[in-house]
Amino acid sequence: MRVEGKDYRTVWMEGSAVMTINQPMLPHRFEVVRLPTHRDTAEAIRNMVVRGAGAIGAAAGYGMAQVFIEATAEEPEHSNYVAAGYETLKNTRPTARDLFYAIDRVRSASDAVAEAEAIADEYVEAGRRIGEIGAELITDGMTVLTHCNAGWLAFVDWGSALAPIYFAHRAGRKVSVIADETRPRCQGSRLTAWELKQEGVPVKIIADNAAGLLMRRGEIDLVITGADRIAANGDVANKIGTYEKALCAKASGVPFYVAAPLSTFDLDCPDGGGIPIEQRGDEEVLYAAGMTDNGEFARVRLAPEGVEAINFAFDITLAKLIDGIITERGIIKPTADEIARIIA
Repeated sequence: MRVEGKDYRTVWMEGSAVMTINQPMLPHRFEVVRLPTHRDTAEAIRNMVVRGAGAIGAAAGYGMAQVFIEATAEEPEHSNYVAAGYETLKNTRPTARDLFYAIDRVRSASDAVAEAEAIADEYVEAGRRIGEIGAELITDGMTVLTHCNAGWLAFVDWGSALAPIYFAHRAGRKVSVIADETRPRCQGSRLTAWELKQEGVPVKIIADNAAGLLMRRGEIDLVITGADRIAANGDVANKIGTYEKALCAKASGVPFYVAAPLSTFDLDCPDGGGIPIEQRGDEEVLYAAGMTDNGEFARVRLAPEGVEAINFAFDITLAKLIDGIITERGIIKPTADEIARIIA
């Protein structure tokens, strides 16, 4: 995607360093971060400097390649170093299926760096195909609701949920977006709105709890979200609040679609109950951070002192609430048979 006249991917490799866009700085500052070692890359994934299913996968793949670069074959503890690096990356984000998909592939490859580059390229192509295929769902004049950020920032390039919107927009169709703010880290208001503004797609931000009202009023025509893991039966783990949007969509007769590459499917997980749900720190809920009117970054406390928070990062949307899953091989029904067929 193009930012200020220059083309970028979300994450890439230069020499032995991983380069990524510093997502917590957006939309106020565009900054590229250099991650010299696999430990730096792991920390960037853990702290959500880089986030989003495909971007996590690509970054983790590059991080695993860094492990091999750092552990030379001459060292007697080479295999131990690789195993330790693998565990460091593995333990960063438990819900994201693409992370495990990427580090397992790179660990088993004969050329770790080439395999990591191949994975990133595959995400780019998958995003492009998802965009082409999913754009068929978007007709002229539609308003699409998104939740969290599943655009190019989350996916190396193009995105998953936003890719069909980009393709429809570039095809000349009038499409506008309603972006949930997506508390507690506000990826919708900070990242999705920034991306769409860069692309020239009209976007409005709403409070997370406003989507149901807009659906009932007929002001939303279609919902598309991304996914962090999809179980074998079609249950989907995605950013917390996705389940509520799916319930509202079902009650209001609004089509609800999920966009994800095949790498996000986990056939070893029979249903959503088997997907591990990451729980993050209280501070993400109890505080808010942003830029002041004076142009300074600041953090403010929202809740009373001494109050604790519950901060699950994801929830599970049941397959029965999903109209279809947009993949690089077509739009499928969220059923065990369809998923097994397309992945076979």
